Amino acid sequence: MLKALFLTMLTLALVKSQDTEETITYTQCTDGYEWDPVRQQCKDACKGGMKCVNHYGGYLCLPKTAQIIVNNEQPQQETQPAEGTSGATTGVVAASSMATSGVLPGGGFVASAAAVAGPEMQTGRNNFVIRRNPADPQRIPSNPSHRIQCAAGYEQSEHNVCQDIDECTAGTHNCRADQVCINLRGSFACQCPPGYQKRGEQCVDIDECTIPPYCHQRCVNTPGSFYCQCSPGFQLAANNYTCVDINECDASNQCAQQCYNILGSFICQCNQGYELSSDRLNCEDIDECRTSSYLCQYQCVNEPGKFSCMCPQGYQVVRSRTCQDINECETTNECREDEMCWNYHGGFRCYPRNPCQDPYILTPENRCVCPVSNAMCRELPQSIVYKYMSIRSDRSVPSDIFQIQATTIYANTINTFRIKSGNENGEFYLRQTSPVSAMLVLVKSLSGPREHIVDLEMLTVSSIGTFRTSSVLRLTIIVGPFSF
Repeated sequence: MLKALFLTMLTLALVKSQDTEETITYTQCTDGYEWDPVRQQCKDACKGGMKCVNHYGGYLCLPKTAQIIVNNEQPQQETQPAEGTSGATTGVVAASSMATSGVLPGGGFVASAAAVAGPEMQTGRNNFVIRRNPADPQRIPSNPSHRIQCAAGYEQSEHNVCQDIDECTAGTHNCRADQVCINLRGSFACQCPPGYQKRGEQCVDIDECTIPPYCHQRCVNTPGSFYCQCSPGFQLAANNYTCVDINECDASNQCAQQCYNILGSFICQCNQGYELSSDRLNCEDIDECRTSSYLCQYQCVNEPGKFSCMCPQGYQVVRSRTCQDINECETTNECREDEMCWNYHGGFRCYPRNPCQDPYILTPENRCVCPVSNAMCRELPQSIVYKYMSIRSDRSVPSDIFQIQATTIYANTINTFRIKSGNENGEFYLRQTSPVSAMLVLVKSLSGPREHIVDLEMLTVSSIGTFRTSSVLRLTIIVGPFSF
């Protein structure tokens, strides 16, 4: 009897001593587990990533992030819990004078001595609750006189909950100067800044340019980063990666006349009559007159971007390049009324309408006839006919230029032709083509301006020798100053 009384008093003393302690330490574990003095908890008591919290007569399986909070409220009555009951298997925990609750700070639950059967259950005996909603710090007593045991990397807050220590902000990390501190829940990590990679204990730059494809055209590596460049004629797009063609003709047209955009560049072209200068931008006038001497028939005149042809006086330009004689006799001339206008290549001349000289008289056929009754006419040609013609300078030879033919044919007569005068230099030759005609042939080239008067004579003799007469054709040949 005394022994039983002694044990009862000893138990009450232990309970009273626990009421006055600020920090509760559990050193008793259920069978099959041992107490870890460092972590101050039973180890390997729970499965599935849960941690074991020893409790009177059993243990609690809580998440590893759950915290233990001390509650000062006294139970209204004490009951002896069933021996060997485990919270991990039945969900019921017995306590003596104080109760503990497991709290998951991030919105987990608070473990209770009551069965885990609803969102929140509370007993009047031990005041343990289970919460499916995030724990409310205001509902947790915040008595600073009670201490809680926090895991490494956590510290007690003013609400008596364990909160993460930001080693990066506090400066308690051991990251190198070339590393970046990243805070984690309950710890921290040392990482290399963007653009660097860890090699051994050092952070070395990543050469992004060696890991294609980064840039469309050219990549420039920089410490911790890179940037893209484009070839001349291109520019970076908005994504800072792709290179797009620059339309230089719209952006900054440097061409003097015509600009054509091509991929990555541009080319300049010039209008007709111009050519690109050595800088490939400006245009220089082409002197067409120097490139060829056959552009114009007479004279080439260079103009900006073009050329024009000119003709000498007495000519006009036709088809932009050739020269055509102007017939002044049909337009304007200075001949008198008693004169007739004769046009030639490059000009005109006025000749008398009546060219007959004494003793010749003009007939209605425009012939000068020497009357038979006049004694002066016996040694002169019976008639003289005046004809005019013009030829170009430097005409090719030999060339038939004029035909002479008898107008009156007599029976039993013989006609012969000759050049009577005007051929002192042998420029002409008279070739008889029939008994009544002959052809004047130019055998030497003539240069103008010049006038040649050639007398072509036809002798007519009767076959019996009783009759002889002559007629003269006085041909005036005007050689123009040009070959056109």
